[in-house]
Amino acid sequence: MRALRSSVVTAIAVAASLTAVAGCAEKNDSKGGGKGAIEVTASDTACELSTKEFPAGHVRLAVENKGSKVTEVYVYAPGDRIVTERENIGPGTSVEITAEIKPGAYEIACKPGMKGDGIRQKVTATGKGATAERDPKLDAAVAAYRKYVQRQADETLPRAEKFARAVKAGDVEAAKQAYAVSRVGWERTEPVAESFGDIDPKVDVREDGLSDGQKWTGWHKLEKALWESEKISDEDAALADRLIADLKDWQKRVGTAEITPTSMANGAKELLDEVATGKVTGEEERYSHTDLLDFQANVEGAKKAYELLRPVASKNDPELAKELDKQFAAIEKRLDKHRDSDSADGFVSYDTVGKGARKELSDGVNALAEPLSKLAAAVVTTK
Repeated sequence: MRALRSSVVTAIAVAASLTAVAGCAEKNDSKGGGKGAIEVTASDTACELSTKEFPAGHVRLAVENKGSKVTEVYVYAPGDRIVTERENIGPGTSVEITAEIKPGAYEIACKPGMKGDGIRQKVTATGKGATAERDPKLDAAVAAYRKYVQRQADETLPRAEKFARAVKAGDVEAAKQAYAVSRVGWERTEPVAESFGDIDPKVDVREDGLSDGQKWTGWHKLEKALWESEKISDEDAALADRLIADLKDWQKRVGTAEITPTSMANGAKELLDEVATGKVTGEEERYSHTDLLDFQANVEGAKKAYELLRPVASKNDPELAKELDKQFAAIEKRLDKHRDSDSADGFVSYDTVGKGARKELSDGVNALAEPLSKLAAAVVTTK
């Protein structure tokens, strides 16, 4: 997971028209927006909006970062539920986010440096917010993706329980063997998992992502114990039980997540952002160095969402579908170079991957992220 994330909700559909990605920050030479867009001007000290009241329905945010820091922009529903977000907006660049927002009160936050609660503005979506009729193929895609998400949660539990049993038995080596594999289902569907904002900070937070007063629990706390101290304390054993309880909560609730075609598409892009900001850098699995399995799971989850949306996307934007097919194949080929059949997770330890190879992986992620950022717009296009 990213360093800080309070909650996510997919109560609205989001379509994003994004931009080229270079490094970890999005870059776009165009201003974006145009007539009818809410202009969001972000700086290191302000988050200015062109309007704070707008009709519900399709809403476009034209975001321009005039600050010196990479920023991100969030739309929050009451209770700090994240309606939509856009990370890695580089200094001097612009992005456009198109969202389908229900009537109600929200907050728009800019987060210079991508940290903290952000600089917030209260906004109101008014009216009934009527939406366009949906292509039946998209309804089928949503239904199939919902089954996929539930299956990932169902399959995660026994793997996580195996990991937890090893931890509680004090078997460090067995726990190490089970650790990365237990996370695959979570990593494949992380944007949906994060829609339950109270679960994600319990099971997948890193030490540097803790909020003030937050107790560190979950996979990465146990990862540190296993690989850094190589000792399992009574507290760690209790945390293993806590992890299973939290994952059972996720398994029980994941079927209730509100999923839309555009949230699927934007979730796929979020998974690539996860790769760019956490896996390629080696920050996510800084103790176990099992980042490549997480990397693969993120790509697999993104590809699944794309494949389900592809019938509509390829009709509306055949060139985009062709490019996505090409880039998914390319990133899979790059990952294949680092497989290790003798390791527990099927990949070499990421700390053995050199700078050149990491750059190659990063370039592949960026090459896929750019067209993937256009998928949501492609599926909401009516033809």
